[in-house]
Order: sequence, then structure tokens, then C-alpha cells
Amino acid sequence: MNRDEITRKTSELSTPDTPAISLLKTVIQRKKKWHFSRAILPFRLAKRKSLSNAWEKSAGSPAERPLPLQRRNSIRIPKSHTTKPHKCTCTRPTTPQNAGKDVLLVDAGDHVQGTAYGSMDEGASIIKLMNAAGYDVATPGNHEFDYGMDRAKAIMKEADFPYLSCNWVDLRTTLRVLSSVKVFVRGGRRIAFVGVTTPETFTKSTPAYFMDKAQRKYIYDIQGGEDGKKLYDAVQKAIDKAKLLADVVIGLGHLGVDPSSSPWTSEEVIAHTSGFDAFIDGHSHTVMENKQVQDASGKAVTLTQTGSYFANVGEMTIAADGTITTKLIPTHEGVDAGIAAMQTSWVNTVDDMLGEKIAVGDSDFYVSDPATGKRRIRSAETNLGDFVADGIYTYFNEVEKLHCDVAIMNGGGIRADVPAGDWTFKTCKQVSPFGNVACLMSVTGKQIQDALEFAARFAGEDGKENGGFLQVAGATYEIHTDIPNTVQTDEKNVWIGSATGTPRVQNVKIYDKASGSYLPLDPGATYALAGMNYTLRNLGDGFAMFDGAELIKDYVSEDYLVMSTYAMIFDGADAAGLPHLSSANSPLAAYPGYLLNYEQPYGAGRITIL
Repeated sequence: MNRDEITRKTSELSTPDTPAISLLKTVIQRKKKWHFSRAILPFRLAKRKSLSNAWEKSAGSPAERPLPLQRRNSIRIPKSHTTKPHKCTCTRPTTPQNAGKDVLLVDAGDHVQGTAYGSMDEGASIIKLMNAAGYDVATPGNHEFDYGMDRAKAIMKEADFPYLSCNWVDLRTTLRVLSSVKVFVRGGRRIAFVGVTTPETFTKSTPAYFMDKAQRKYIYDIQGGEDGKKLYDAVQKAIDKAKLLADVVIGLGHLGVDPSSSPWTSEEVIAHTSGFDAFIDGHSHTVMENKQVQDASGKAVTLTQTGSYFANVGEMTIAADGTITTKLIPTHEGVDAGIAAMQTSWVNTVDDMLGEKIAVGDSDFYVSDPATGKRRIRSAETNLGDFVADGIYTYFNEVEKLHCDVAIMNGGGIRADVPAGDWTFKTCKQVSPFGNVACLMSVTGKQIQDALEFAARFAGEDGKENGGFLQVAGATYEIHTDIPNTVQTDEKNVWIGSATGTPRVQNVKIYDKASGSYLPLDPGATYALAGMNYTLRNLGDGFAMFDGAELIKDYVSEDYLVMSTYAMIFDGADAAGLPHLSSANSPLAAYPGYLLNYEQPYGAGRITIL
């Protein structure tokens, strides 16, 4: 199928009702692999019961790699003669050292999102695995809300273990949505967990999910406060309750230690409260074995975090004398064969459905800085950021045949490096796993300026990355990091007003197809801006400046399918008929003067940081 055929068929089949399915049918028809189209239907349209059945019927074998249960921690407590052994048929992490000990298995959030394996069925497969593994307690992270509020609540009902959060509140009733404390009796001790959810959930999930249907007011709150006091007070109240019920109090939080999360980091929560004996953290993907943080009373509290994607299993041990020690275990022993088979069955099911080769990457594409290994896409341009933004830009200009001036993509929505070699639908799903949908809006130049300024408010600050940092197509801009940020935001970091001082973002230029040049942004002019509904319509990452903008085209296709379509319409097909992803082969190479350089890890120079 050539580019014109793909364009024509996609335009015909892509409807508001089934854009994802239509597009899949279109692209898969190239090789007449209709089994893919049929197989995908349960995932996108049917009830999760059908999905579960598809999983159970799939063949499985022992697992070779884990699914992303991102912050897995076990707590072992030596038994005393005063208690009976804990009886449980579920599987627990076992080592020669903890054999015969009471073990609690806990998770600090963000387990249902982040890869194709979680997003294909909105987290149902992950919860099923966690149930089988015998998790005892978890706290919700921001990504537990990525599928909407109704699905977030459903996930927590599907779990055989409780979720805890001391600061998630229903504003209509002023009551907590979840319990704040859970107590377990193990090894002669009463051990309490206090759940804490990051207030960044609003902007790092989707603020609209926490609002009424009209998006007029918030009906849920993740208590935080601009100065952190609301969060500290909620946590302290939960600690005080826990201390009445238990001998040991452990925080189970999804807060992180990134400076950009201040004043809501786990370190700040510990420093402004008293009563924790230890704190198991998530959110920032930090590898932290045994950090000591002083609480408000001067007591040292053990803070630990395991990283992400099973880089480590965290083991916290409460000794007979009450001493708490932690360690990170990079390899796991005692894998349960039944659970491994369940996992592998699901992995194989997804891999089979998303496994068709669609293109060949001639270069490595980067989220991270290849020189340092640190994540770059949330603070600066990368070639993968350019590629994803170009895919959105091209989709509207070449597939939908609509005029699009600029496309934006939040860096936090681009999740994985892609090495040179074969690209599949799974490749694109791993890069963009969230299921956000592309849309096109008519906006003013001022709104574009406001968006870029808001996105760049942390740029240049050491250690401060921002999931809302914008990768662009059809535009160039400069960020002057010596100019202070004066963007107006509310206590939840949602945009409420333009910069009050000199803008940090300057020299914004928009590509003009007629002249083949980049022309200065006109604040009073109207532009066609493309992006994901997460950013443009749902206040994702706090982008509220587009409220009231005219919608040109909504719900054209999911994020990974937009990316897949772009990859498939490159030129340079090889003997196998696969297009090669190089700058010269991009359909945008026909645009005179358009900035392209996929061979450069840091992109084409669209974003200059000064």
C-alpha cells in the first residue's frame, strides 16, 4: 500500500466512533493480516471479561522478563514465640534469608501504566498479576488515574488488596476516598502503613478527571497546598491515627525526591512531620537503598525507593529489637512457575498483536541523553521528540489533509528510547503508551507563546525536569534560562495567567509552507495547533491556556497509531517493503526549508536553550 492509498483509506475509515480500529485495519491490510484487526477488537471495544478470556486462552511459558510492577517492596518480620505463623497461599518473594519469616508485599504506585502490557487493557492484566502474587497493600500513583476517574476506582475494586491514600479527598463530602491507614499484625508487632499520593497527580495525570463533567470545578482533591502544608497536615493526621493502633509506622508514598516535585517530596513530608519509622517511596524512579532523613522531632527516618521496571526488589527488615534495615535486590529467586506462566502468556498475547514490522529505524532515537544516560526529553530537544511531534504534524497535513501550522507533544508522553532496527506497532506503543488522542484546534499566537513559556518555566534549573516540556514540529524557539520564570500558576501548578515579566521564551518562529521559511510568531494571528487531547483539551500537565479555543478536528487517532502511521509513510522501502526512517525519507523532506535531522540525537535545532 503506497502513501496515497494509506492517506485515502485512513481518511475514509477514521471516524469519531472507531478511529483506532479503523486505522489498524487500514495499515494491517497492507499485508492482509486481518487476524490482527480481529484480535485487537476485544482490547479496544469489548468488556474486560473478553480481554481476560483472551489472556487465559493464550499459551504461556516461564517468564523471561517482568511486567512493570514498578515499585515492588517486601517487608519481612522475624516471628516471635507469641504469634502463630502467617498462613497464606499467595506467592511471596523468598530468599534463604527470609524463609520462614512473615513477609508483606507492598507497592508504591504507578503499576498499571507505562508499557503496552498495562495500557492494552487499562491495567486489568497488571492487577490480575498483582493479585496472584499476593500483594498486601498499595498506594495509588498519578498513573493509576490515566484511564479516567471511573477506571481508577474500578482498578482499586479489582484488586484483592487495599489501596491507601491519606490525602485523596472527595470535595463534595469532604471525606477521604480511601482509607489512610492499614494495620497488619506480624511477628508480634502491629505494623501500620500510611498511604500518600502526590499532589502532582492533577497535572501528571489529567486534571479534567478530577473535575465535574462540565469541567467547571474540581470535585476531587489530592491535598497538597502551594507551600505543602495541606499535605503535611493530612500526613500527620494519618500518622497520629496509626500510632494509636500500631508499634511501627511506615509511609507508603508516591511522592518522589525530584526538586520539581517540591514542596511535595517524600523528604519534605518526612521533615515536616513526626512519627514515621520508615518510608517506602515511588514517583521519581530513584534508586535509593537506605537514606536517612531527619523528621520534625529530630528522629532519623529510613527512606527507600527501588527505581522502576523491576530494576530492584526492595527488602525492608524489621528486626526483633525494632531496628529497620533496607536493601535492594537486583535479581530475584524463587519465581513462582504459575505466575510466571500467566505473565508470559499475557506478554506473548500483546507481542503477537502488536508485533508486525512496519518500518526500519536507520538511527537510534532518544528520550535520554546518550552522553550521560539521563532523561533529556523533559528539559530539551531530542530526535525522538522531533519525530513524535512531526508525526502529529504530518498526520493532520498529509493524512487528514487539513492545514496544521504547529504540533506540540509533552515530553512526559514520550517514554522510551528506540534503538536502530525494526519498528513494530509495539515499538510505537512503548514510546507512547497512554492512549491519548490527537486533535486540532484554532488558537492565537499568544496562546502558543503562553504554552511555550509555561512549558519552559523549569528549563535550565539543575535537576528540574518537567513532563510538560514541549517538543515541537513546525516551529522553533529559544529559552533564555537567565530570565526568571514569572508564569502564573495555581497551587496545583495549573496555568492561570501569562508571564508577568520578560518572557523566557523568545524568537518564536512558525514554519510557513508557502514561503518555505520560519516566520516570527504573531500574537494576534490565528494558527492551527495540533497535539494530544491530554494537553490541548484536558488540562494535562497544567496547560489551561487553550480553554475556549475552537476545535477543528477531534479524536482522529490514538498517540501510538499516529506515530505508526508517520513511520509507515516514509520513503526508501527495502526489499521487504519496509520504509527506512531517515531524514531524507520523511514526507516532510519535501517541505522546503523544514528542519529535519533524525540522525542527530539532540534533534534538528528547533529548541535553543541559552
